[in-house]
Amino acid sequence: MTKPVLHIGNKRLSSWSLRPWLALKKAGIDFTENLIPLDQPDTRETLKALSPAGTVPVLQAGELTLWDSLAICEWAAEQAPTLWPADPALRAHARAVTASMHSGFGGLRRDLSMDLQRPVGGTDVSVQAWQDIETILAMWAACPKGGDGFLFGAWSIADAFYTPVATRFRTYAIELPDAAQAYVDLLLSDPDYRAWEDAGLAETFDAPFH
Repeated sequence: MTKPVLHIGNKRLSSWSLRPWLALKKAGIDFTENLIPLDQPDTRETLKALSPAGTVPVLQAGELTLWDSLAICEWAAEQAPTLWPADPALRAHARAVTASMHSGFGGLRRDLSMDLQRPVGGTDVSVQAWQDIETILAMWAACPKGGDGFLFGAWSIADAFYTPVATRFRTYAIELPDAAQAYVDLLLSDPDYRAWEDAGLAETFDAPFH
C-alpha cells in the first residue's frame, strides 16, 4: 500500500490535526506528513483541492480520502485495535468521552484556543467555557484510568482528543484538582506529543491573511 499522507495545519495552532497525528504515531503507522500553513491567501484553495470539507486534517491512503479527525483515528484503529480499550464496555465509554470532545465544548474552543507559542497566563473565561471545563473534569474523574494514568488505562484515542485540552489548561493557567493536573502533566510529557510541541514552538510563518 502507498504510504498514507496526513495533511495537517500549523502545529502551533491546529488542535484538530494533533489528534489524528498522535493516533497514527501510537498505531505505528508509517505516514508522510504535509503541513499546510493556515490563514494564508492560498490556504482555502489548497484545502478544497484535497477534500470537500476544505479543512485540516486530511488523510489520503491510496484511493481513500478522510477529512475528519475522528474518522482518521477510527481508520488508524482498524490497523491497530489497541487504540481503543479491548473491553467492550470500556471501549463504548471511551468512544462517548471522545465524541463529547469531538462535537462539543464550544465555549472552551472559543475562549481558550490552542496556541503553543502563547505565553502562559490567565485570560477572561466566559461562563460557558467554565461550564465546559467543569464538564470535562467530571468526565475525566468518571474514567477508570489505571496503572498507566491515562483515561482508560493504556493510551487510547480518548487521550489523543484531550491532549489539546491539556495544552489549553497549561497555556491559560487553569487551576485544576490534583488528579486532573497529574493527567495533564502525563499527556504533555508524552514523547510523541513533545515532538509535536517542539516543532510547534519552532514554527515561523507569515501573519494571517484577512
